[in-house]
Amino acid sequence: MVTLIHTLADHSDDVNYCAFSSSCLATCSLDKTVRVYSLKDFTQLPYSPLKGHTYAVHCCCFSPSGHFLASCSTDGTSVVWDAGNGQMLAVLEQPSSSPVRVCRFSPDSTCLVSGAADGSVVLWNMQTLKLYRSGNVKDGSLVACAFAPSGNFFVTGSSCGDLTIWDDKMRCLCNEKAHDLGVTCCDISSQPVSGAELKHKCTLNGHSAPVLACAFSHDGQLLVSGSVDKCVIVHETSTGNTLHTLSQHTRYVTTCAFAPCSPLLATGSMDKTVNIWQFDLKQASAGNAAEHESKVAVEDWSEDDVSAWLCAQDLADFVGLFKTNNIDGKELLNLTKESLANELKIESLGLRNKVLQKIEALRMDTRAVSAPVPDEFLCPITRELMKDPVIAADGYSYEREAMENWITNKRRSSPMTNLPLPSLMLTPNRTLKMAISRWLETQQK
Repeated sequence: MVTLIHTLADHSDDVNYCAFSSSCLATCSLDKTVRVYSLKDFTQLPYSPLKGHTYAVHCCCFSPSGHFLASCSTDGTSVVWDAGNGQMLAVLEQPSSSPVRVCRFSPDSTCLVSGAADGSVVLWNMQTLKLYRSGNVKDGSLVACAFAPSGNFFVTGSSCGDLTIWDDKMRCLCNEKAHDLGVTCCDISSQPVSGAELKHKCTLNGHSAPVLACAFSHDGQLLVSGSVDKCVIVHETSTGNTLHTLSQHTRYVTTCAFAPCSPLLATGSMDKTVNIWQFDLKQASAGNAAEHESKVAVEDWSEDDVSAWLCAQDLADFVGLFKTNNIDGKELLNLTKESLANELKIESLGLRNKVLQKIEALRMDTRAVSAPVPDEFLCPITRELMKDPVIAADGYSYEREAMENWITNKRRSSPMTNLPLPSLMLTPNRTLKMAISRWLETQQK
């Protein structure tokens, strides 16, 4: 289920783009401004709106570390802002002074790509804030860009319909005709990408007019698209099936973005609004995430898997720090109190202890579930091993915290049968808890 939970209507002209960090949402518009909102209550931050551009702002993006916000404009510049206080850090002028249509940070936040209407593409060094390399697409305006999760290459899309792959030295690796009438947007899933080549996998249908925007969810399970038909379609990546069609916008949908650490989707439109949608992850994404984690051992987790785990443990504020330090599953399991303090520079003793407790629990779970977990020991909501099982009025057993959260979110139906719950009483399932405890002991021998 997808629910519209908020509508932002602060821009005075078309909304061109929106982008999330772990704690904020940025939007930009033809009205020359960039606006930044807190994800806690969707109020604008004190420094918003940002007014550094002299013409329409076409694109904005946060660095994966969360420290920087970039925006680009018809005025031929990309502006780098401090995401913490809104201070303008640099104005990067496209060498050709052509209108800049797209900008994107590399996964390690060390580079920024800017693409312009004349087909020029520039790679900026974020440490020096100077031009590092530049190039040009063969034909058309450069209007789309996306980095591979590894950061060793990125893809640009042009108005003539080409997709071009560049390596991190700005060498062209591949060029393919993708769409006859031009590329309008491109995105790369967070799932690992093998090689730097383009192969057609499938075509997703459903819109009745040109598609202007697309974006993958953080776990790669969903793909969303926005169109001139005023609709937003949510597709299941693995099957291509249409899961939801959202039709609340009254004009063209120009941008779509998933939040990295929460079940939120933002869609922007020429109707001057940004709609915020919430996914019911208890029923949809949680199952997919649990399935993914059950298939992948913690020591084999990617940096994105670690980011997803941090968010699930209410540690989303550390996503940027862990990404900057390239913490994957193996590194995560090896973290100590000393490395958290000396290498990651987490100054607060309380926060260090909180992170360490979560990691230790993960180590215990990793040791405990080396053998397949009996299905009856898994919570039907989270699909995780239960620690405090309770029996609900539907007769099924759930993890207490998961079921309490289910009820707190004003759900009065059974997660298993979808029928109304005759009572909200939860009874401890001591027999099941003892059985799980005995099973864990056998796994540790």
